[in-house]
Amino acid sequence: MQSRTTRIAVWDTFIRLFHWSLLAAVVISFYTTKTSGQPFLFPLEVHAQSGYLIIGLLVFRVIWGLVGTTYARFGTFLYGPTVTARYTKALMTRRAPHYASHNPLGGWMVVLLLASLGFQALSGLFLSDDIFFQAPLYGLLGAGVGDLLGQLHALNSDLLLVLIGVHVLGLMWHTLQGERLVTAMLTGVKKFDRPPADTTPAASRAQTRYAIGALLIAAGVSGWLWFY
Repeated sequence: MQSRTTRIAVWDTFIRLFHWSLLAAVVISFYTTKTSGQPFLFPLEVHAQSGYLIIGLLVFRVIWGLVGTTYARFGTFLYGPTVTARYTKALMTRRAPHYASHNPLGGWMVVLLLASLGFQALSGLFLSDDIFFQAPLYGLLGAGVGDLLGQLHALNSDLLLVLIGVHVLGLMWHTLQGERLVTAMLTGVKKFDRPPADTTPAASRAQTRYAIGALLIAAGVSGWLWFY
């Protein structure tokens, strides 16, 4: 019998590189603050450099979310409250449809993660340990604002851990439902036994100059912070 499995190229190469690079940078960032930082010689500097990389990656993701391939665009996977609530109810009863792109809950989780990571990385630009390290923008907003950002930086670090935990639980849930999301983020292809709920056409290839432009802007931002 002929297989009816539908294969859809969802995640382009740039999205996959972004995802795994961001994961590596976040792991290093947490490792250098939640542990002794060994074997890094200067863990605070490595922590800051991973933050600069995260900022560059987020800059790329925002640009690519506007001009990138179809499934990379925010407009493809961000849904209104009615659709999101309906999907959430269906998910609780294990009747939720599969989506080629992020499902309604997954799309908003992406936004929350990117926003939290963005605040964490940007707020870190204004901090200092008062001994060995000063971030590029330390003192720019005054001591009072700097102290406040330091407190929020610490609080948001814990919030990020919660969001990442929820994200991992979501991946596990969907894996139990037969969706191999991790595999899709490695290969770029999703497989469906029946057509997905979203009617987005096959992923289009954004013009190469858009990708090059986004990468150059992101690299410029990270490079400026790195060598500031």
